[in-house]
Amino acid sequence: MNPENFMLEKAAEAVGALYGQQPEEKMIQTQATRKEFEGDITLVAFPLSRISKKAPDVTAKEIGEYIKEHTPEIESFNVVKGFLNLKFSGAFWQRIFDEIFRTPDFGQQPVTGKTIMVEYSSPNTNKPLHLGHIRNNLLGWSVAKLLEANGHKVLKVNLVNDRGIHICKSMLAWLKMGNGETPQSSGMKGDHLVGKYYVAFSNQLKKEVEKLKEDGMPQQEAEREAPILKEAQAMLVRWEQGDPEVVELWKKMNGWVYEGFEQTYNRLGISFDRTYYESQTYLLGKSLVQEGLAKGIFETHPDGSVWCDLTGDGLDKKLLLRGDGTSVYMTQDLGTARQRFSEYELDEHIYVVGNEQNYHFQVLKLILKKLGFEWSDNIYHLSYGMVELPEGKMKSREGTVVDADDLLEGMYRTARETSLALGKLEDMDEQEQERLFEMIGLGALKYFIIKVDPRKTMLFDPKESIDFNGNTGPFIQYTHARIKSILRKAAALGYREESGKGKLLPKEIEIIKLLNSFPVKIREAGADRSPAVIANYAYDLAKEFNQYYHDTSILKEEDAQARGQRLALIGVIAKVLTKAMDILGIRLPERM
Repeated sequence: MNPENFMLEKAAEAVGALYGQQPEEKMIQTQATRKEFEGDITLVAFPLSRISKKAPDVTAKEIGEYIKEHTPEIESFNVVKGFLNLKFSGAFWQRIFDEIFRTPDFGQQPVTGKTIMVEYSSPNTNKPLHLGHIRNNLLGWSVAKLLEANGHKVLKVNLVNDRGIHICKSMLAWLKMGNGETPQSSGMKGDHLVGKYYVAFSNQLKKEVEKLKEDGMPQQEAEREAPILKEAQAMLVRWEQGDPEVVELWKKMNGWVYEGFEQTYNRLGISFDRTYYESQTYLLGKSLVQEGLAKGIFETHPDGSVWCDLTGDGLDKKLLLRGDGTSVYMTQDLGTARQRFSEYELDEHIYVVGNEQNYHFQVLKLILKKLGFEWSDNIYHLSYGMVELPEGKMKSREGTVVDADDLLEGMYRTARETSLALGKLEDMDEQEQERLFEMIGLGALKYFIIKVDPRKTMLFDPKESIDFNGNTGPFIQYTHARIKSILRKAAALGYREESGKGKLLPKEIEIIKLLNSFPVKIREAGADRSPAVIANYAYDLAKEFNQYYHDTSILKEEDAQARGQRLALIGVIAKVLTKAMDILGIRLPERM
């Protein structure tokens, strides 16, 4: 039951009975009662005074008296100027809780019939995943789960950037410096090995640029003319021309990377419904460029490069094909967008990409619009802030990033040390303990990242994230385990969870209000594409339970009806916490 809808109906009934006129829907305005006043919901009387022809405070008093007399669910009311504050009875909140208790899929929204594609991860195959990728993956996964909770059909996709100058740099460095090294011979994960040679290329490039500068060449020219860069560019051209030797090396090194990525995805609990590869889609973009040229939307420059002039739209000129015929990211994204909207009847396509690409997606939508694709309006860039460390920004080329695999292993070790220090795992076997440590470490990492609004830059502190107190994943996991422990003890004593019996305490009513807001939070978070709303809701709910548990007797309550009601209440809290955290990709342990 929605208290707001209930009150809208009762207010309309009161106005009609008192003043002989049905109000327009927009005239009935309600809001949650402010904390400094007594009440649950507030009716704004100012718009209704136009019907009553009386002062707002008089109108509010008359409506309050009518509702109180004719609505047993209202316990009391008070008027503050033109605001009518109404307080629901305990019986009303009991009815609300009964509905929640008996609804197995509580929070799940009705099926909408909409299909939404969410693209996330989108790694380059020249380096392993790092902390920035982790935020992207966790955000993409949780947004997809959130949209599913809102009743949409969701397609989770990954676009692997498996071609281009970046992978050629790693390939060339491996040829020059690798001496045939492989993941097997080195004992390194494949993505780490390829990333090692990307850093090696960058170091060699710096040396060559410095040498050219010493010989009198300006900085920018030296960066363009460095021999190793020229070789990498030539390798890219050979790849696009299908040179067998280059293609074979490309397949081998990308294969190493894919195996490494898959291991990281599995540990993160991330998966995709479909994976696209840039090497298979970039030609689609080239064909679109030709269509744009034929329509006069694009223009060819004297060096053979192709551009789209967007200066009339307040932007700049955008390169679509280089003079040597090779494509750029924009070319690829044009092609894949067209492919996806052709393959699926998408109502929306969400790209989960960092905010440094805001301009890119602005241009993408505009070019697609100019090409005549009306579905370009259904493209949404979920722009998120970067992840920074206490010591500053990460830099891939310099090898100073926080590696995803190292971070995951570090979170596991920290969870292990913290859990063992608490000394409550004696009755768990070693295998169960290992599963618990992994669950806590992942929960800490995921929650710490997702609880931050996606649009904000965030500072990641691993130690803070795994604290068992405060707004953290382990705090919520521990809360769930505590509830499960109580319920196990209750079952062993023969106690049952029973709703609808026993008088509700004020604190219980507050918790029921919070539980009842869960579907609202799912809709709010879905509309805003922000799983952070759900993360912080889960924390608020866990915090309320812990205060309730501290102040209220449950298992020792002698009144069987009150005890059954309290067991039912904490059982629902555990279920809602599980559903909320599942949206975030976080598992909750049965015991800790």
